[in-house]
Amino acid sequence: MPDHPIIEFRDVSYAVAGTLVLSGLKFEVQPGETLVLLGRSGSGKTTTLKLINRLLSPTSGEVRIKGVPNTQLDLVALRRSIGYVIQEVGLFPHYTVERNIALVPWIMKWPEDRIRLRVKELMQLTGLIPELASRYPHQLSGGQRQRVGVARALAADPEILLMDEPFGALDPLTRNELQQEFLSLQRKLRKTIVLVTHDLREALRLGSRIALMETGRLVAALAPQEFLHSADPAASAYVRAFGDGLGTTLDRSAS
Repeated sequence: MPDHPIIEFRDVSYAVAGTLVLSGLKFEVQPGETLVLLGRSGSGKTTTLKLINRLLSPTSGEVRIKGVPNTQLDLVALRRSIGYVIQEVGLFPHYTVERNIALVPWIMKWPEDRIRLRVKELMQLTGLIPELASRYPHQLSGGQRQRVGVARALAADPEILLMDEPFGALDPLTRNELQQEFLSLQRKLRKTIVLVTHDLREALRLGSRIALMETGRLVAALAPQEFLHSADPAASAYVRAFGDGLGTTLDRSAS
């Protein structure tokens, strides 16, 4: 076991114009864990995610990366060491698939042959056929664009991956397929992942722990099966809101 968790929130609060958005967050993320931040819109999930790579800074408290306050880390190096995947993907429209994936290694001045090999490896890993390398984002399906976004986030082999509603804009079939691929990829790579969603089924399927947030506070942090049967009123209410179709067996298989 390492001396420190990979990510640690120490009594973190965040306010905008004097209004608290997050209050007293305390949690840890261990190596290789997928922590899902679950909650309704406005509960503070994305704000919490942005505090990790310093897109935002706490009003009080500390966010630590491997035991070091992230405010003490070089900002550019910190962000390059953390992969970031968002729902809108954020690909550069005037770059090809290959160039989008290669962006961070190119900024880091990797040798050209190393970049080419890394792009080829990641396209294969994320299920992108070689013929797509020369295409532009507008020529891809939504699922293909999301795969490119994941490949780009993994390009420099970051230890931490942040994912903000990564599958939320996809149709149900594509979403199911990419969730399966996510589980397969995580078994291979064992990244430390923080994933934001409001979808309980997605949280149960993808998370090794589920952190339920309400009105800027962390109200429960439990393993998926524990979350389903939690005595915590907030967790129980969230489960009830999704009806009786969840069952007690989680489908975590990957095809």
